[in-house]
Amino acid sequence: MRNGKVSESVLMRSVLKRIKTKKEEIVCGAGIGTDCAILSFPEGEELVISTNPISAPMEDISVYGIHKSVNNIAAAKAEPIGVMLSCMLPEACEEKELQMMMEQAQEVCQSLQIQIMGGHTEVTTAVREPVVTVTGIGRRSSGQQTDSRAVKPGQDVVVSKWIGLEGTVRIARENREKLLTRYPVRMIDEAMEFDRFLSVVPEAATALKSGVCGMHDVSQGGIFAALWELAQRAGVGLEIDLKKLPVRQETIEVCEFFDLNPYELLSGGSLLMTAQDGTGLVAALEREGIPAVIVGKTTGGNDRVLFNEEEKRFLEPPKADAFYQLKEKTERIG
Repeated sequence: MRNGKVSESVLMRSVLKRIKTKKEEIVCGAGIGTDCAILSFPEGEELVISTNPISAPMEDISVYGIHKSVNNIAAAKAEPIGVMLSCMLPEACEEKELQMMMEQAQEVCQSLQIQIMGGHTEVTTAVREPVVTVTGIGRRSSGQQTDSRAVKPGQDVVVSKWIGLEGTVRIARENREKLLTRYPVRMIDEAMEFDRFLSVVPEAATALKSGVCGMHDVSQGGIFAALWELAQRAGVGLEIDLKKLPVRQETIEVCEFFDLNPYELLSGGSLLMTAQDGTGLVAALEREGIPAVIVGKTTGGNDRVLFNEEEKRFLEPPKADAFYQLKEKTERIG
């Protein structure tokens, strides 16, 4: 496609016609000449906003970007309403790829029952691969206690599903042929389907009704980064049993192949929670078909400790995500 803002005809047939899910809270959404989305909420509700840029192959970019922003909203104890998409595309991008991206975005939004509210689509020489910035919008009741105040010493620390899900699916899809030189097709195909686990909206909704105190969606930097950020924001310590952190065998194998740390790998799809009664929270999640496990406790002081049987070490501030370390290695070699 040509440089600059996409034409009105392309915008109509490849973007706007693919936006179908509607929400009553959105008074004015995406349209020709519409530069703002307008929302209306009842008195006593707050607006919650999260924005995230993402760079990924065109065929998957909507899945990762939308889930990331919506997970942020859900972890903030809010109900996701919609997203805005700002798409910067390279010159080599074809209109059929834009159509595919928007169809995928609509599919994800429909599954989450949210609306694409608007955004911008432009072709530019400034990018070599697609870059999409997703702004998520949600609402919650006014006066809710923020997580930094709700998280206290003595609470159970709970993790939903498995760590490393997002990193595993992205690595498997982008490196399928390399991985097949060591692992069976069935294992790699399963890893490539981990995107079905990327939303934490269901567990966040269940947790809100089941005594959760704090929530933090696990994302860049993996579970180690999420644990550090939760503790740092709340001003608490941690005692975490490394062996209890839930991880799929596919993630372990993929990380071993590329010499990556699974605990520092993109982990969209996993929700980190604290609760006074972690056992009750885990039971509530499992009744909804969501795996979860208690991995440790919050403590007084500032020590964030990881136990691995007799070994004891301290969490460190977040590092660069293992997924991006792999991309840097690949680019240097290639």
